Amino acid sequence: MRTESHQRKQDQFDQLHRASQAFLMPNAWDAGTALILENLGFQALATTSAGLAFSMGIRDSSGALTRDHVLQNARAIVEATSLPVSADLEDGFGASPDACAQTIREAIEIGLCGGSIEDATGNPNNPIYAFDKAVERIRAAVDAKAKTGFLITARAENFIHGRPDLKDTIRRLQAFEDAGADVVYAPGLPDLATVRQICKSVSVPVNVVVGLSATSYSVDDLSAAGVRRISTGGSLARAALGEMIRAAQELKECGTYSYAADAISDADAARQMRAPPHATR
Repeated sequence: MRTESHQRKQDQFDQLHRASQAFLMPNAWDAGTALILENLGFQALATTSAGLAFSMGIRDSSGALTRDHVLQNARAIVEATSLPVSADLEDGFGASPDACAQTIREAIEIGLCGGSIEDATGNPNNPIYAFDKAVERIRAAVDAKAKTGFLITARAENFIHGRPDLKDTIRRLQAFEDAGADVVYAPGLPDLATVRQICKSVSVPVNVVVGLSATSYSVDDLSAAGVRRISTGGSLARAALGEMIRAAQELKECGTYSYAADAISDADAARQMRAPPHATR
């Protein structure tokens, strides 16, 4: 049953996509990072399978995480925040259209407002689903959301799997739109000119991920190019890991701990988090 609170979040998420400027949707990897991002003033959040995998000591790769792993993590994030949350649902956790549909149904049940399905197979010898199969999978995901308002993001993965074929990428994104996708997304686009081409080729909102590599263009540049949603993928998780590694290296190699000067205080960290249940008894 859809609660009034969930419907409010769903409506808010939909309105963000209809705005004339791009909005930021950073990717949290657990309940704590979701709370921090909400407290910083972001309007919506996404999950990250990469960040989740790193937190579990697993390499980020297709098939590393099960549907249960991803949805349990997403549920914790949904329950921690008052913001709308969209989940990284990888390839739908199965090659078949039915698997994608089941993933969407379960995502809706836990209170997510959106989720992405990609056209990558996880097979390095054949990394991208054939065109017709990829479209069929998105159509099944769209059918599964019924009239819930859940936003389906369809991903064309060519550019991050060694197939920088812009023509085929645009063909796929247009077909995903025709199949009912609410948002389209092609990670790994090489430059702002390519981003503009993608945005001009479709009429639904386009998501662009930042932080995969260093780029010279800004959030404002992406918004002006026609992008309507900007996510961070696993880059915030990698940034956090990088800071932890640098601090630990200083401690081990130098015997010093100047990193503590830049660390958030225990009191500040506590203020970002929820009080445990026993504290209110």
